[in-house]
Amino acid sequence: LVLGFAFFFCYVMSSGSYDYFQFVQQWPPTNCRVRIKRPCSKPRPLQYFTIHGLWPSNYSNPRIPSNCTGSQFKKQNLVYPYLQSVLKKSWPDVESGNDTKFWEGEWNKHGTCSERTLNIMQYFQRSYAMWKSHNITEILQNASIVPHPTQTWKYSDIESPIKTATKRTPVLRCKPDPAQNKSGPKIQLLHEVVF
Repeated sequence: LVLGFAFFFCYVMSSGSYDYFQFVQQWPPTNCRVRIKRPCSKPRPLQYFTIHGLWPSNYSNPRIPSNCTGSQFKKQNLVYPYLQSVLKKSWPDVESGNDTKFWEGEWNKHGTCSERTLNIMQYFQRSYAMWKSHNITEILQNASIVPHPTQTWKYSDIESPIKTATKRTPVLRCKPDPAQNKSGPKIQLLHEVVF
């Protein structure tokens, strides 16, 4: 089973065009496996959960993150070389390998909504801190849930150790396995964990 998930980490905000942030982590092997038309640039995807985004969202439509306009991203905004180096590990572009372009897209599309609460540096620093403190790869390994070509798990098998470790109930998002036999049981691949 290829794992992938998105953490739904809730920061309730009183101002702006959103109600909370979704903190989303993805499992790169699933992300790359379901991209049939344009596969990922690296032949072997990373084998740990990475940040997909920190998305301002609304209770009225939580599946659709807010799109915003505000201060545009410039690589110079990430003035600390240390921040850039930790983002390369925690928030890489697993599809094309262009990390800076991926960060730019996430900030311009989603992060600018948070400008009254988080400036660009704080947005990326907060995302990294959340990734570090909610290490999904480690949580699942401690529960003996590791990627395996034939082993499968139920939703509750994956949700339970994450909930225990973080004291939060994650939302798990899965995608159908494009390589599965259409007549057999429907296999879902873990894609994202959302807080």
